[in-house]
Amino acid sequence: MRIIALKALRDFWEKHPQTEVPLRAWHAIASRADWRSPADVKVAYRAASFLGGNRVVFNIKGNEFRLVVAVHHNRGLVFVRFVGTHQQYDRIDAEDI
Repeated sequence: MRIIALKALRDFWEKHPQTEVPLRAWHAIASRADWRSPADVKVAYRAASFLGGNRVVFNIKGNEFRLVVAVHHNRGLVFVRFVGTHQQYDRIDAEDI
């Protein structure tokens, strides 16, 4: 998959250094993946949650942080839409970001 907005991940881990390793690990797995369907995502990430608008929510660092992406399976693209703390996630509408 091609990951769009890696800069958002970098910016976040610079502010929250404890997330660098898990976010880099997520990026490494996602960038090598060929997610043709939500089932393919579930194989790699059993705890992934699926929302409307092709959004997928990943728990980062034991669910302290959340990563929301929009996956376009047919084009092989993953757009980073949100990365933040669990508390910040609770204040957004993940389907609309």
